Amino acid sequence: MMKSRRAVLKSMFAAVLATGAAALDSARARSIVEQPLKRPSPEPGADKRLSGGMTDGVRRQPLISQFAVHEGFVFVKGMGEHDEPDIRKATTAVLDKIEEQLVEAGSSMDKALKVTVFLRNLRDYDAMNEAYRGRFGDQPPVRTTVACYNGIPGNSLLEIDCIAAR
Repeated sequence: MMKSRRAVLKSMFAAVLATGAAALDSARARSIVEQPLKRPSPEPGADKRLSGGMTDGVRRQPLISQFAVHEGFVFVKGMGEHDEPDIRKATTAVLDKIEEQLVEAGSSMDKALKVTVFLRNLRDYDAMNEAYRGRFGDQPPVRTTVACYNGIPGNSLLEIDCIAAR
C-alpha cells in the first residue's frame, strides 16, 4: 500500500512540475511575441545629435524612436515643425507627420486615443484648433494642450504626440 501512495505522489508531483514548466514556456513565448516594435530611424532633417547621425566623425546611437508598437497600441513621439512660422501651417505639417507614422505602424488617425499638444504660445490655441479640427475623424481622441513658455525644442511653434490603437 505504501508503494502505491508513493507512486501517486510521484505522478502528482510530476504533473505539477509539467504544468509549471508549460506555464513558464507559455509566459516566455508571450513575452517574446509582445516585445515592442520600435522604429528608431531618424526623421528626415532631424538634428544629427538626436537622430543617430554623425557628429564630429562619431556615429551616435539614436536617442529616440519615431514610434513604438506594444500590446495593440502605437505610441508616436512628439513631432514639431521647425521651419514654419505660421501656426496653422505648422499644425497641419505636424499632423501630416503623425499620420504618416501611424500608417507605417499599422494604425490610422481614426484610431487615435490620446493626443498631447504643446504650444509655445497659448495665443496660438484657436488657430491651432482650426487646423486640428477634423483631422482625427468624427470621434476625435482625448487631448491635453499645454503652453510651454520656455520654448519647445527645435524652436517649433508646437509639438504633438499621439497614442493610438493598432
